[in-house]
Amino acid sequence: MNEQVPPTSDPRPADLIVPESLVVLHTGDGKGKTTAAIGTAVRARALGWPVIVLQFIKSGQWKSGEEESCRALGIEFAALGAGFTWDSTNMQNDITLARTAWNRAAEYIRAGSHRLIVLDELTYLCSWNWIETDEVVDVIARRPSDVSVVITGRDADPRLVALADTASEVRSLHHAYDRGIAAMRGVDF
Repeated sequence: MNEQVPPTSDPRPADLIVPESLVVLHTGDGKGKTTAAIGTAVRARALGWPVIVLQFIKSGQWKSGEEESCRALGIEFAALGAGFTWDSTNMQNDITLARTAWNRAAEYIRAGSHRLIVLDELTYLCSWNWIETDEVVDVIARRPSDVSVVITGRDADPRLVALADTASEVRSLHHAYDRGIAAMRGVDF
């Protein structure tokens, strides 16, 4: 067993500033990116912030546990996609929905009416070239000063990583799928 010694001095820099807002990115191939984003949304809502979660891939026909929980807490929630791309029968329609969803997200960001905006699965739209990453970066960089943004999804473009104040990579050690176990309602969705 590898024992570690807990820190006994504060590791934070002495000259920390308190920002009006942050951009947070959760990327990587591991499970928990959306869960982390929803946790941030819950925390912000508990402080009385207006919060919205926008999902770019998941379909509005799905009723996930995260959507039900968010709505119960007064968090606005919109699943704007068509569902998993491997189930698609009309990829062009998926792309059109994605572009419409991004335009809606950009309007929310510019409006400044929410102190926290979660852009769940946004990285996919950028990495698949369904929307322009430079536009995404520009809209988020020019957001109102008190609007924080959380972005999730695999394969984040380096421009999104550079934009983020905090960027975390969630790495999979193994997944239940690897053992033939399906996603479980209440734990996975």
